[in-house]
Amino acid sequence: VQLVESGGGLVQAGGSLRLSCVASGNIFGINDMAWYRQAPGKQRELVASITRGGVTNYADSVLGRFTVSRDNAKNTMYLQMNSLEPEDTAVYSCNADVLHSPNYEFNYWGQGTQVTVSS
Repeated sequence: VQLVESGGGLVQAGGSLRLSCVASGNIFGINDMAWYRQAPGKQRELVASITRGGVTNYADSVLGRFTVSRDNAKNTMYLQMNSLEPEDTAVYSCNADVLHSPNYEFNYWGQGTQVTVSS
């Protein structure tokens, strides 16, 4: 299974970006999916998560600015990021609990996409 992120880039403060994460390979289904980020010199942190049924959870720092969603038919997760701040600058990575069969789940990571917000 591969998780491939896209949509990162350079944006001015106050701007928006939309990240995508596409899962491909031997996939029976996908349970929880999540976005993480890691800024230089900082620990990786959870940004947002979404269950297969669409229940979402957000870090306090992005609540009200970021929206996570998914399309189960396309094995894809999105992160709409609005009102971006320089503090949002980080590598954003996708994480997913992938079912290879009804009873076998494995956790996967994408390679990440860089988001840079200039002041």
